[in-house]
Amino acid sequence: MTTELPEVVPAAEVTEWSDETDVLVIGFGIAGGSAALEAARAGARVILLERAAEYGGTSAMAGGHFYLGGGTAVQVAVGVEDSAEEMEKYLTTQSIDPDADKIHAYATDSVEHFNWIEALGMEFERSLYTEKAVIQPGTQGLMYTGNEKVWPFINQAKPAPRGHKVPKPGDTGGAKIVLDALNNQIEKTSADVRYETGATNLIVDGDAVVGVRWRKYDESGAIRAKAVVIAAGGYVGNDKMVAEYTPQLGKKLYPLASTYDDGMGLKLGKSVGAEWRFMEQAFITAPFYPPSVLVTGIVVNQDGKRIVAEDSYHARTSAYVMDQPDQAAYLIVDSEHMERQDFRLCPFIDGWETVEEMESDLGIPEGNLVATLTAYNEHAANKEDPDFHKHPDWLEAQDTGPWGAYDLTLGKALYAGFTLGGMRVNLDGQAQREDLSVIPGLYAAGACAVNIVQDGKGYSSGTQLGEGSYFGRRCGRHAAGL
Repeated sequence: MTTELPEVVPAAEVTEWSDETDVLVIGFGIAGGSAALEAARAGARVILLERAAEYGGTSAMAGGHFYLGGGTAVQVAVGVEDSAEEMEKYLTTQSIDPDADKIHAYATDSVEHFNWIEALGMEFERSLYTEKAVIQPGTQGLMYTGNEKVWPFINQAKPAPRGHKVPKPGDTGGAKIVLDALNNQIEKTSADVRYETGATNLIVDGDAVVGVRWRKYDESGAIRAKAVVIAAGGYVGNDKMVAEYTPQLGKKLYPLASTYDDGMGLKLGKSVGAEWRFMEQAFITAPFYPPSVLVTGIVVNQDGKRIVAEDSYHARTSAYVMDQPDQAAYLIVDSEHMERQDFRLCPFIDGWETVEEMESDLGIPEGNLVATLTAYNEHAANKEDPDFHKHPDWLEAQDTGPWGAYDLTLGKALYAGFTLGGMRVNLDGQAQREDLSVIPGLYAAGACAVNIVQDGKGYSSGTQLGEGSYFGRRCGRHAAGL
């Protein structure tokens, strides 16, 4: 199976240009909007194309975490000590193939970027949420949103909470606050935003990208541009591409994406030679917390063996479940730590008076779960976990019957996800070929590019919005300088 790419149009074949501009941005999510704003503020003529009828894209669906640190105003206000150096160390541990220059720049500029976001016209609440959750339930401005306190990373970088959430309660849609502010700032510039208008082909002169063909309903045309920034999202909405690259995001999983996350931006880039990287990687999750007390339980596979430290970030835990035969796993908790049985994401299976009965009913080989739970309980009583080094805060013996099990199996639990693969780009977002040469005139950001986020096991909530806006800004500034 090979993904069909759009045709590349030679500039010589364009008989009429509908417009000319300095910077053309494709996609008005957090990355494209940031690129357009910075380019316009730098004095460039900017046209921003968005296929939807309004701005936001998948970014607007997010809960609103921005992964920022190094001593932001929120961190300082709540007494959290952090430094760019420790943030850089941590992000380096979370990448499959760490790009040292990008990680260093992102960590070093993190406080400035935080200030830039607030200067758009919003403010993060100066408060800290201390419980373990997927996202703050209220308007708290800061919490841990990654694997900072998970072994071995806790020994490689000093942990600090860096998940800055916009002041909106709830799990989804909070990022719209920042996008509204971003749109308000763009409206103050000369940038020309065109909705319901999509890019269909890249136009080249030799090896340089010099424009795009566009379509709006039955209208079409060509725009000449000195630079093109592609920020059009991922490909989770493209069934053929998902089947080819990330089959784990198949029919049993709910896509976290807008209608237009169909891979068009990625295909445009590849049509002129941009390399795709980490296309097989995805963010997948079905969190089994909150309540955080469930983190004290154990996650086992069909053999009754633990597979991951249960205090891991929820996407890391889910990624390890995906590695198991049949993508099957269970969360085992005793009666002292079972606060709810109405879990929508990871359904409660049943309760049992003995571990032996539970083991048998779950189809786990005789004696395996008993041995696993016995060993865990013995060590947890001493706040130790020699197998997975779970943090002492979450080590509590599960030795009071009856016992219950939650189903983390794909197809039983309600998993959701999106794609992480994208174009190879350099520090300033210039698209690169496989030999690392730059494609003149072409940039990529957000879900169309690979920067810091590379896989689900190393994901921290807020890295997509954080790096999308940060590297989008870099694209805009660099493109404006052409």
